[in-house]
Amino acid sequence: MDEIESNQNEATGIHVENIVNYWIEMSENDYGSMIDFYNIKRYNWSLFIGHLVIEKLIKAVYVKTHHKHPPFIHDLLKLITRCNVQITNEQMDILDTITTFNINVRYDDYKLAFYKQCTPEYTEKWINNIKTIRQWIQNTLLK
Repeated sequence: MDEIESNQNEATGIHVENIVNYWIEMSENDYGSMIDFYNIKRYNWSLFIGHLVIEKLIKAVYVKTHHKHPPFIHDLLKLITRCNVQITNEQMDILDTITTFNINVRYDDYKLAFYKQCTPEYTEKWINNIKTIRQWIQNTLLK
């Protein structure tokens, strides 16, 4: 069996390792963008991209766990609970809030209020939370 065949899951026909690596690589790319937006004081976009960083890592965990493509949802708490990983109440609360960054930047009804909410202090706090959750998910992927 060659490397490509060994990387393909017989039940689903997907290359699990390749797809997991894809999600991880895309998350890493977005992580750099999150930091760049933060540095140029585009705080609302920084937090929006932070949501994508976490979403893509969770999707990597989902693929690794279930050997199939992740569902087309953006709710981080719903995604992580489908991954059968241990999660604390604090982590749940953080993921729930990070999910709102996706909604608040996308929909006009929320954009201005979210923009005003994204002070340097607020954004720094949530960037740090994103970094912490990111590290936890990366550790989960190593298991």
